[in-house]
Amino acid sequence: MYIVIEGQDGTGKSTQARLLKDYFEKKGKEVVVMDEPDGDLPQAHDIHDLIVIKGKEYKLEPLTNLALFTAARVELWKKIAEPVLKRDGVVISARNWWSTLAYQGYGEGVSRSKIIRVTKEVMPERYCNPDKGFILKVSDKVRLERQGNRGKATETFEAKPNEFQQKVNAGYLKIAKDLDIPIIDASGTIEEVYDLIISKL
Repeated sequence: MYIVIEGQDGTGKSTQARLLKDYFEKKGKEVVVMDEPDGDLPQAHDIHDLIVIKGKEYKLEPLTNLALFTAARVELWKKIAEPVLKRDGVVISARNWWSTLAYQGYGEGVSRSKIIRVTKEVMPERYCNPDKGFILKVSDKVRLERQGNRGKATETFEAKPNEFQQKVNAGYLKIAKDLDIPIIDASGTIEEVYDLIISKL
């Protein structure tokens, strides 16, 4: 099974991915968690740092971000996800190409049709259409509070102004509607959000 947990920064994607890992491991499954575009793969980690850490300094073009995120996905899918899926394991990904639709498409203005075309040219059908997907959503107030608790935002997209974040949020809602992805209210406790996800699995 290939499961994707999506949403803006501060919605709790990585936390829920780790909880789902425990859930499936207790059922005897081999499980891997990927956190796109990093994913504990050296080459993907380097791409992540280039975009997300040094991106503010370099001011990368939106199309460059599209190309780099896509390159990281190819590496993660081929080297981490595919082998596990071939062994009948479970891959849980915090983010996938829906993030690029939201951030580079709705946020940075790249044509959505271009993002879809580029992704489908290099990524397999299995990647583009996960077995299960969820988009976590919180209010701007909750998101900002959670980000504040983590310290000053230093990453490229997390540090962008609220106008950009609102575009991304609206983008996620549109993506959920267009691709029929369940939206999970992530404003509750970790346990409450987890229970909502499990109920939909």
